[in-house]
Amino acid sequence: KVTEYSHSKPGRGKATIRVRVRDLRTGVNKEVTFSSGDRVEDVRLDKSTFQYLYDDGTFYVFMDQSTYDQTPFTKESVGEARLFLKENMEVEVLFWNNRPINIDLPSFVELEVTKCDPGVKGDTASGATKPATLETGAVVNVPLFIKEGDKLRIDTRTGEYVDRAK
Repeated sequence: KVTEYSHSKPGRGKATIRVRVRDLRTGVNKEVTFSSGDRVEDVRLDKSTFQYLYDDGTFYVFMDQSTYDQTPFTKESVGEARLFLKENMEVEVLFWNNRPINIDLPSFVELEVTKCDPGVKGDTASGATKPATLETGAVVNVPLFIKEGDKLRIDTRTGEYVDRAK
């Protein structure tokens, strides 16, 4: 999975593309450089819609929306997505050779704040934030006016606070 890329075209010579990639099978990040004309092997990937059901302590259990089969996923295969998984949430699961390799969450999720220290009056310098723990266990930085019980919209791609949910 490409996480970053940059394209450069010097005055003379071939253009190059430098990409930072994450191996979805192993989770290893590395940097690769391609020059114009390089070929990349195509990989056959399948995508299915699953619904997250629950975490039994060892596995995260998902249900295939088309067949209603329940499938357990290991902590490693779920990865960082587990920080924003909420029961009954629909996700896209990417398969390679019938093996799950990536879980795509919706871009934004609404989660409730379960633990948050009160903002200190007078501590309102621009951009002041404090940590808040969400119902899934994720910790995000939020503005000082956020309190326990508030529902927040979180960007799952960056893990950052967006705004309060309506």
